[in-house]
Amino acid sequence: MAQLPYVEPDEADPVTKDVYDKAEARFEMVLNIFKISGNAPEIAEKMWEIFFEILKDGQVDWKTKELLILKSTKMGDCLYCVTQHEAVSSRLGISREKQADIVGVEYRDSPHYIDAEVAILDLCSHVVLDPEGIPSDVWERVRRHYDDGQIIEILTTIGAYLQVSKFGDAMGVKLEEAFHGHDPVLFEEEPPESPAAQEHFEHFKQHAEA
Repeated sequence: MAQLPYVEPDEADPVTKDVYDKAEARFEMVLNIFKISGNAPEIAEKMWEIFFEILKDGQVDWKTKELLILKSTKMGDCLYCVTQHEAVSSRLGISREKQADIVGVEYRDSPHYIDAEVAILDLCSHVVLDPEGIPSDVWERVRRHYDDGQIIEILTTIGAYLQVSKFGDAMGVKLEEAFHGHDPVLFEEEPPESPAAQEHFEHFKQHAEA
């Protein structure tokens, strides 16, 4: 159950409506996580701006950033974020097989991943688990493929999605009905660990199978 009411588009003030318009352009709908943040329009406007910058080609292309988003939110056990970004990744042309190999360290030996992607997924894993203990060889491999500006964008993407996943989970944001027919990928490969995420996943699968 959501901890705050969702602010629907027809109830939104001009600041929130502008956020919703940008959100719809990225996700083809106004997601519940945006609607719950509509309770604080000025904060929401600034909070979401970084995500609108991330969800497009920049110094790092959007498809590559989606791999980082899937990895970081899967490691964070966020069913909501993973489901959204499996759908986004599919629209961008990332195959189900490539998505599935993000789980664990499968990507390291996967034919779907190039060395540059393996390097930043290794980096992402360390950022989630122990950001102060990233091995020097991981940094060496990342720097081999990405320049300084790209590395900032990579770390910003990881950090932003760790933040938003915790925000959504704390607020109890529920998956939209539009996703109930989605065939899960990452959590089908490796079920969620937290009791709340397990409950959400079982509920989600029931809807998917209905």
